[in-house]
Amino acid sequence: MGIFDFLKGEFIDVIHWTDDTRDTMVMRFEREGHAIKYGAKLTVREGQAAVFVHEGQLADVFTPGLYMLETNNMPVMTTLQHWDHGFQSPFKSEIYFVATTRFNDLKWGTKNPIMCRDPEFGPVRLRAFGTYSVRVVDPARFLTEIVGTDGEFTMDEISYQIRNIIVQEFSRAIASSGIPVLDMAANTADLGKLVAAEIGPVVAEYGLSIPELYVENISLPPAVEQAMDKRTQMGIIGDLGRYTQFKAAEAMEAAAKTPNSGMGAGLGMGMGMSMAQQMGQAMQGGAPSQAAGQTTGPWGARPAPAASHPSPQAAPMAPPPPPVEHVWHIAENGQTSGPYSKARMGRMAQEGQLTRDTHVWTPGQDGWMRAGDVTELAQLFTILPPPPPPPPPAGS
Repeated sequence: MGIFDFLKGEFIDVIHWTDDTRDTMVMRFEREGHAIKYGAKLTVREGQAAVFVHEGQLADVFTPGLYMLETNNMPVMTTLQHWDHGFQSPFKSEIYFVATTRFNDLKWGTKNPIMCRDPEFGPVRLRAFGTYSVRVVDPARFLTEIVGTDGEFTMDEISYQIRNIIVQEFSRAIASSGIPVLDMAANTADLGKLVAAEIGPVVAEYGLSIPELYVENISLPPAVEQAMDKRTQMGIIGDLGRYTQFKAAEAMEAAAKTPNSGMGAGLGMGMGMSMAQQMGQAMQGGAPSQAAGQTTGPWGARPAPAASHPSPQAAPMAPPPPPVEHVWHIAENGQTSGPYSKARMGRMAQEGQLTRDTHVWTPGQDGWMRAGDVTELAQLFTILPPPPPPPPPAGS
């Protein structure tokens, strides 16, 4: 390179930064000796800010635009003024470019379950995860509090700290919200806004803001989820006794269709005997026009011949299964209690603890209902014993 090319390079200095990594937050403009020439052009693009550091102190922050570094408040850093230093300026200045755009789709989640007190299930453990976005709103504070002299600062270097802040505030917000577990899915948007508002003052000390925070899912431990699935199945099944009979009939039918099965043969024989008994009963109940002990013929009625042996008696039918005993839950003042048997509910009605307006629920019932509107419980309020008569007069 010739002397004229060298001098041309010393007179022309353009400072700018472009980035395509999508995760770089701060980049220091690298120039040998950190010498900024007098009259250099500084280009700051949209979504950027430039922080000027002179002799170790933060001097100025430049917003998007084109600047000429030749004003009196800018140091004269041209190397051509210092021939005695061999083109090496004794003054050192640095320019840090800070990305002010949003960094989106950042993940957060709870490592350990959050202990909460649910009004319906009692103490429960919750896990949650979601996404958030970060934006630099105060480049000077961000540079002094977080970056320091790091020449290249990425989002990964601070995302772990922000995740810890989010989890801490989310745990506190979810534990004090009082929202039932079954209703949290309908309130995730409000929870995200609440947590973002609580995090705002904390991250503002770093020069950052959280424009968006989303709660994607709130889940229970697997064992609790399985128990809830079983409870849902019970609610869908309804009458447990009829469901048991239906499943038993399906099992018998499947066993009867199984070839070379001793169980199938036994079931088939039992079903055949049952059908024969039913047919015999139908035949015994037929011919109602005939008189007992007589047969009709061409010459009129005549006595029927005596049977050589009595006809076998039909086997009695098996009794139906006993009715299913329902158990009941009671809801009062936002809390539930139970389960209680029907006998216990009767005693509570006599003692005044259960009224017609008390809300009750039993497996298979569609939501909470007033006790007076439930047919099985309405009779408890109509068979209450009459009050005792007045006591006899004294001295009698």
